[in-house]
Amino acid sequence: MAKKEMEVVKGLDLQRYMGRWYEIASFPSRFQPKNGADTRATYTLQEDGIVRVLNETWTDGKRGFIEGTAYKADPGSDEAKLKVKFYVPPFLPIIPVVGDYWVLYLDADYQYALIGQPSRKYLWILSRQSRMDEETYNRLVRKAEEEGYDVSKLHKTPQSDTTPEEEGPKDTKGVWWIKSILGR
Repeated sequence: MAKKEMEVVKGLDLQRYMGRWYEIASFPSRFQPKNGADTRATYTLQEDGIVRVLNETWTDGKRGFIEGTAYKADPGSDEAKLKVKFYVPPFLPIIPVVGDYWVLYLDADYQYALIGQPSRKYLWILSRQSRMDEETYNRLVRKAEEEGYDVSKLHKTPQSDTTPEEEGPKDTKGVWWIKSILGR
C-alpha cells in the first residue's frame, strides 16, 4: 500500500524559526550517540539566506557536536522543505552528506515542531524548552502517525533539569559521530 504524501508547513518564517531547539524525542539514528542527552540544535540565519546548523549532544558529561548548513530545497516554493548538509569527517570536510529536513508541524508561536523527511526513517520532536507537556507531546506523536510514521520507534531524549549553557568539555575519547556509527 502506498503511503500518502506528507503534508509540510507552508509559509515558514525562517527568521522566527532560528535559535535553539531541544530534542524531546527522535527515531534513533546512526548519526547520534545512543546514550546522548541534552541534545539540541541551534540555527542561525546568515545574510546569504543559508542557515548555520549546530547540533550538540552530551555523553558522559562530554559535549559532542557537528556543524552544517541548511537551505530551502526549492527557493520558489512556500513549503518548509529544507536540505541539510554536513561534511564527514567534520575535522576534514571531504564528503558532503545531504539530507531532507521537512517541517511537518509547527505551532503558531514557533515553540514546538515536528520534523521528518520523505523516507520516514528519521523523525524529531523539537521544543524551545527542554521539557514538553504530555498533551503537546501526544498531539505531535499523533500527527507523526497520521503522516505514516511508525511512532513505536520514537525514543524520548533525556534532558537535564538544568541544560548545559556552555560548550563544556569536548569529547576526548573520539569523535562522537564515529562512535555513534560503531554503536557506542
